[in-house]
Amino acid sequence: MKIGLFYGSTTCYTEMAAEKIQSVIGESMVELHNIKDVPLSACQDYDFLIFGISTWDYGELQEDWESHWQEAAGLDLNNKVIALYGMGDQIGYSEWFQDALGMLHDIIVPSGAAIIGYWPNQGYEFAASKALTQDNSHFVGLSIDDENQYQLTDERIASWCQQILEEFADL
Repeated sequence: MKIGLFYGSTTCYTEMAAEKIQSVIGESMVELHNIKDVPLSACQDYDFLIFGISTWDYGELQEDWESHWQEAAGLDLNNKVIALYGMGDQIGYSEWFQDALGMLHDIIVPSGAAIIGYWPNQGYEFAASKALTQDNSHFVGLSIDDENQYQLTDERIASWCQQILEEFADL
């Protein structure tokens, strides 16, 4: 089983998280793809995908994802399993925490993919987020805040990787 991990990264933090995810799951199992250099159509080569995105400023998309947004909206992801992770700042941008993660989730849901990896929102302090599930109990993917909770990142990534591997095995 190969996992395609596709991310956009302006300041390298989303890329560093991708590398940590690859390290936890295994380099032989996870292939990293920076969407600045690789078209999203390469997703077709994988049954299991991980998408990584960061939220910028006041709920804006990371620039590489923004430039590929129409391509992302048009992907045929039937029979694919996708987990998402996002980077955000819950204190500096409390009203828009992880908004890009929620927008990415919303644009790929109609594509037919099975989404896994929902992450509890306990342990975060923020005012609002487009990345919350309808019952507001979870984020639609792993939420990382290296700005304010860097000390929790490695533990969160390890737990989430175990979770998504178990969820994938259950499908």
